[in-house]
Order: sequence, then C-alpha cells, then structure tokens
Amino acid sequence: MSNFYREHLKSSKDLETPYEAVRAGFVALALEKNRRATPFVAMARALKAAASKASTPKDLLAISEIQAALLTAAGVSDKATNHLEATDKAEAIRGLIKTFLEPAGANFVEELVFRFLLTRGDTLGGSMRNIGGFMAQKKLTRSLIAHFKLAGKSCQWLHTETKVWSDLPNDDTDIELGLHGLSWVSEKGHRTLIYNLKVPIVRNNVDLSLFDCAAAQISPGVYRRPGAYLALGELKGGIDPAGADEHWKTARSALNRINAAFAKKRQRPCTFFIGAAIEAKMASEIWTLLKDGGLENAANLTDENQIASITRWLCAL
Repeated sequence: MSNFYREHLKSSKDLETPYEAVRAGFVALALEKNRRATPFVAMARALKAAASKASTPKDLLAISEIQAALLTAAGVSDKATNHLEATDKAEAIRGLIKTFLEPAGANFVEELVFRFLLTRGDTLGGSMRNIGGFMAQKKLTRSLIAHFKLAGKSCQWLHTETKVWSDLPNDDTDIELGLHGLSWVSEKGHRTLIYNLKVPIVRNNVDLSLFDCAAAQISPGVYRRPGAYLALGELKGGIDPAGADEHWKTARSALNRINAAFAKKRQRPCTFFIGAAIEAKMASEIWTLLKDGGLENAANLTDENQIASITRWLCAL
C-alpha cells in the first residue's frame, strides 16, 4: 500500500484548495447554520404566540409553559440552568422583567422574543465552532458507505448516543448525523473505524482510528493495544483559508505525537491527513511528508476524486 497517494496526487499543487471550493464551502456552512437555526426560530414563534396572552410583563409569570423560555431570555444558558436553584432562576426572570421588558412598554413581547433569540444565537454560535469537523465527518462517512454499497459489502454502524452497533439499514438517509463508527470485513479481515477517540497510547483525541478487529471486539482493552491500530488520521473540515495554517499546525502536532507514541511501542500504524482548506505552503509540507514517509496518505476534502481514492485506501488496509 506504499505510495497509494500517487493514485490521486501528482504534486503538492493537487492538494491546494481552489477558490471555487472555498466559495462552495462557505455556502454549505451558511446552509448548515440555517438548518440548525430552524428549531430556534420555531421556538421563538411559539414563545411570541404564548406571551401575547399577557397584558403586562408581570403577567408572563403566570404562563407556566414559557418559564424556561423566560429564563433563556434572561441570558441564562442551558448549562448554567442546571447549576441554579429555583430562587436563583426566579430572580433572573424578575430581573429580565424589570430591566428590559417593562421599559419596552407595549412592545414587551417583541423585546422578550428578541432577548430569547439573542441567547439562543450564542448557543448556535457555540455549536457552529466545530461545524467544519462535523461536516467533514459527514462527507467522509458518506464516501465510505457509498464504497461499501457499490462493492455489495455489508457494514455495521455505531450510534453516537446509544453506543450500540447495528447493521446498516437499506435506507441510510442522514445516518451520518448520529454515527460514531463503522465496521466491515475486507479481504484482509475485520476492520472497525472509530471517530473522535481518545487513544490511550497517545493520550490525546484522534479524529480517525482504524482497528484490525470486528465491532464486537472493540473495547477499552483494544484501545490500549498498540498492535490493534492499522491507521490513525486527522480530519480538518474548516474551509476558511485564514485558519488553514493553524488547522495544519494542530494536525501536524497530533500526527507527530501519534508517530512518537507508537514508535515507543515499536509499532508503526499508517497515518493520514484530510483537510478542506489547504494553502500552497501547507500543501508543500504535506507533499514532503508523503514522499519522506512521514505520512502514508493525504487528500483534499473538497475534491471528490481524492476522497473516493483515500476511501478505497482505508477500506483496503
């Protein structure tokens, strides 16, 4: 499997992200942000309808179904809510009414909805910080599933919330939204890929970890066994060129830690990198690592052919 990267890369130039891909990436991020904002907009509409029953701001206290929303409008996050006593919550709501809603006069309902969306906007902003990684994982997962289906291979998937392995259903629409791992059988044996795993040998989180075992064998004991790892990779989905260098520095440090940690155990699993925003200098560094053997494979996430190729490589290990 040496030099497999040459099947989709001829030079460092092939790794660079073109302007068209950057533009498409920003559009995709905007669409995803709107998709995630939809539930908050629906909640705001429902809040406005319920709050409109009140004649004065203080009357809002008598509407039981909006008390949680009042707390949100007061600027209290979901996380903070879990640490507050009932008296603290009541005080926060009274502060909202006195400081913001009563001065708004007849427009107090609009002010309430605005304050609610302000806090929910912060929540959305927090969830969007890692949206690039989430979308990158979705894209790679869809490529892997497509490979299995085209090859007529069965596959299992690990549910993020339930931690249960199940056979991949015939209708796998949006399955990547709640997927934490995939398991299949290659010509060389059972293979299992786990996303976002804290690898004990490295003592850090690794985006992609491929194991030489079946899903049923995956356990903390396997995670601690150096010989069980076939490949480890970094996946960076941020599309903003301004952050490309920082993403690469983070990934390169992670890959160096992986190589150093496994070298101490006299093991050398394959390492690889997949990134969305790859600038010229960064592409040159990756190309040098590929030629020198510091990396086994790399691909630009925005190039469909490169993702299909690195998918075939992963599935053939």
